[in-house]
Amino acid sequence: QVQLVESGGGLVQAGGSLTLSCAASESIFGIGTMGWYRQAPGKQRALVAFITRSFSTNYADSVKGRFTISRDDAKNTVYLQMNTLKFDDTAVYYCNSPLDAGSTSRFNWGQGTQVTVSS
Repeated sequence: QVQLVESGGGLVQAGGSLTLSCAASESIFGIGTMGWYRQAPGKQRALVAFITRSFSTNYADSVKGRFTISRDDAKNTVYLQMNTLKFDDTAVYYCNSPLDAGSTSRFNWGQGTQVTVSS
């Protein structure tokens, strides 16, 4: 079972930036598509961005133009650069390998990393 460790979260003011990292215990090239999810209080976990093995990317409308997903296969790490953060971006962020456009994923969830945006 692949282990996923997210990091980089924190408290930031609205309009600020953060970069999240996700370290995988196995080759992400071998895994293929990787994604970032988030779960806000009282809401379901949702896929916000994914990147394929060929570096194609896709974003939820709510983050398009502000977030950038990237991957470093040599380091087995996936990143999420988050700019122009809004209060509504407050959530626990997770990475995983998506099986669909919803919250279904291949591996067990990691502990996530908390992002809190103050207004």
